[in-house]
Amino acid sequence: MVKILIVEDNASMREMLSSIIAEQGFAVDAAADVSSALSLLKNNEYALIISDLQLPDMDGLSFFKKIKNLQLPFIILTAYGSIEKAVEAIKAGAFDFIAKPVDPDYLLLMIDKALASTHIARENLVLREVLQSELGKTVIIGSSREILREAEKIKLVAQTSTTVLLCGESGTGKELFARAIHTLSPRQSQPFITINSASIPENLLENELFGHEKGSYTGAYMRQLGKLELAQGGTFFFDEIGDFPIHLQGKILRVLEEKTITRLGSGKLIPLDIRFIFATNQDLENAVAEKRFRQDLYFRITSFPIKLPPLRERTDDINLLGEYFIRKLSLEIKKTEFSLSAPAREKLMSYTWPGNIRELQNTIERAVIISRGPVISPEEIILPGKAFPIQDSFSLNGNLKAVASRAQKLAEKLKISQVLAETAFNRTQAAVILEISYKTLLDKIKEYGLTEKD
Repeated sequence: MVKILIVEDNASMREMLSSIIAEQGFAVDAAADVSSALSLLKNNEYALIISDLQLPDMDGLSFFKKIKNLQLPFIILTAYGSIEKAVEAIKAGAFDFIAKPVDPDYLLLMIDKALASTHIARENLVLREVLQSELGKTVIIGSSREILREAEKIKLVAQTSTTVLLCGESGTGKELFARAIHTLSPRQSQPFITINSASIPENLLENELFGHEKGSYTGAYMRQLGKLELAQGGTFFFDEIGDFPIHLQGKILRVLEEKTITRLGSGKLIPLDIRFIFATNQDLENAVAEKRFRQDLYFRITSFPIKLPPLRERTDDINLLGEYFIRKLSLEIKKTEFSLSAPAREKLMSYTWPGNIRELQNTIERAVIISRGPVISPEEIILPGKAFPIQDSFSLNGNLKAVASRAQKLAEKLKISQVLAETAFNRTQAAVILEISYKTLLDKIKEYGLTEKD
C-alpha cells in the first residue's frame, strides 16, 4: 500500500487531510512538527510527503532541503502570503505547492501526478546504474526492506572477484541477481555463461563443463570447448549447484582452488580467469549432513551468501512487480498499456505465490493477453483452484523476528475480520471492541484488503 506522510501543525487541518487521503486507499501517517516527521521517516517508507510551509520547529522549505536526499516527491501547503517561499521550494526541487484553503479534489489530483511522475523512484529500481548504462535487461524491482538489503550486498560484492552463493526458492530471481552482479562488475563486457545442473543429464555434465578433444570418445569428431572455457574473463553462473552429482563435485572444487581445467581427452592445463556465482534452492547444510554435498566444496562457495526472500515474505512488492510486468508485456505484444484494478490488486495480495516471481509473471502475462483493458479485473487474474489462505501455508522461513512479524499480521487480520463479522461491518463499534482508533481500523482494513462481503 502506498504510504503518505503529512506534516501539519494545525490539528483540525491535519485530521482533515489524513481523512481525505485515507479514503482514497492510501496509508497515512501524520506529524505535527518536523522533529516528529523525521522520527517517522527513520522507521517507515513513504511514497510522498505533504508538508505545511509554516511549522513550529522548522519551516517547510528547510525541512525539504534536509530530507531531499531521500528523493521523495514533496508537496508544500502554503497560505497566500507565503507563495514566494513556496516557489523557492519548487526551484529547489519540491514537486508542487498548494495554496490554502486546500481544495480536496485538487490535492488528490496533485498526489496522483506526484506519484506518477516519480514512478520509477517509488519502485526503487535499486540497480539504477544498470539501466543507465544500457548494458542490458537487468532490473531488480522492490521497495521492501528484505529485497533492498540483499540488493545492497550486490553493489558491495560486484567490484570484487569473490565467489557468491545465491540462496532462495525457485522463481525468486537468482539468475537476475547473478546478471546484476556481472553487469555491475569490471567483467561486464566479458561473457556471462550459465549452466543448470538440474537440466542437463548427468552423463553429459562433465563434457558441458570441460569440453573435449577430437577423438576423446566415440562420436567426438571435433574439439569442443566447455562452458567454463567459454566464460574466460567473464562470469560463470552455476545454477542449482545442490543438484550437482557428488562424484563430480571434487572436480568443481579443484577448478575453484587451482583456477585451471583440462578438456576431456587432453592432459593440457588451461588457466582460467573467471568469477563464479553459484545458486541453489536447497539447504546445503542439510545436504552436507546427509552426505549429498561435499563439506569442503560447501565452505568454498559460501564465502559471500545472498539470501533471496520468497515473494510471500515481500508482499509490499507484489503489486510493484505486477505493474512492471504489465508495462513490459504491453510493449512486447504491442497492446495498450494496462493497469490493475483495486480488486485485482487485492486478489494478487491474497495469494501466497508458491512459484514466486516467475508464477506472478506468468499470471500477469495471461491477464494481459485475455483482458480487453485498459483495466485488468480480478476475474482476469487466473490463479490455481485454491488461492491458499495465508494461514494454510504460514511460512516459518527466516529468523524469529521475521516469523513473528508475519504471525502478528496474520493474527491482526483474523481478529479484525472476526470483530467486523460480529458487528456486521460496523467500523465504529469494531474500533471500540478492538480498543483502537477509528482511523487505525480504517488503515488496517485497507492494508489487509477486508471488505464487507468477506
